[in-house]
Amino acid sequence: MDAQQRIKDQVTGNPVVLYMKGTPQMPQCGFSAMAVQVLQACGVTQFASLNVLADPEIRQGVKDYANWPTVPQLYVNGEFVGGSDIMREMYESGELQKLLEGIAQKA
Repeated sequence: MDAQQRIKDQVTGNPVVLYMKGTPQMPQCGFSAMAVQVLQACGVTQFASLNVLADPEIRQGVKDYANWPTVPQLYVNGEFVGGSDIMREMYESGELQKLLEGIAQKA
């Protein structure tokens, strides 16, 4: 299976997916750490996370999939939401909490 199909399966098969550097328990960059903190602040304690540092094919593939040049990347219900800056802005405005309502319990 090619990287694009793997990514499609991951983002459509999980309610919340975060492509990041490292893991939620041990982020490998500040942007990934902030993304995890924002999700946790929204009440999402369980989500699919993929360490792009462990899979170079996915690391490049996810950038191509979303046409977004950086990691982390957040997907909710199969839709690309954005990177850590967009996540933070959406959190500060309350928009991210609304998007994730109900998912925190399902994830």
